Amino acid sequence: MPDIQTHRRRSFLIALSAVPLAAIAQDTAAQTEVPVFARRAQVAGSDLVLNGTGLRAVAWFTGYAAGLYLPSRASGAAQALAMEGPKRLQLRMLQEVPADEFVKAFRKGMQRNTTPADLPQLALRMDRFAALISAVGKVRKGDVINLDLEPGRGTSFSLNGTPLGAPIAGDDFFAALLRSFIGERPYDEKLKAGLLGHGA
Repeated sequence: MPDIQTHRRRSFLIALSAVPLAAIAQDTAAQTEVPVFARRAQVAGSDLVLNGTGLRAVAWFTGYAAGLYLPSRASGAAQALAMEGPKRLQLRMLQEVPADEFVKAFRKGMQRNTTPADLPQLALRMDRFAALISAVGKVRKGDVINLDLEPGRGTSFSLNGTPLGAPIAGDDFFAALLRSFIGERPYDEKLKAGLLGHGA
């Protein structure tokens, strides 16, 4: 015969199953603490402005907040991608996530937003970037990731202010990475809109 504790657990599960998923999603979203991004950032000695911010969410799971820093404001993806000078894409973690999940996501995002003709030129650098991320093991709630473009040096990857590895050469690599967020087939349309300053 089930004990009182077992009975209570079953009662809780039955009650939970009766709650619409939409209601759970709304409640979780309401509890998400959106980080505050600095209005300006310094990259390679240049002063950048915060172009926009957004959240990466799947259903009621919100993984991170992102901020895009540019030399000057851009309202369109083409303008942001073509803009010369340093850039920064900053991710602020809202959940603990295995690094390998990031690797899968970034590969998929770059492949979806890069032409088949250009992918071979990026392949080795994508592998190197994947190795840098995998070496982290896990990113935790509160971690800050900076992906910085330094023209002439490439893309620098840092975690909580600590650079990881040497920069990955080529402005084209950062452009491919950024297209994953604001290109024609981005990770998240709402996130894209937020980074381009069109958020609600």
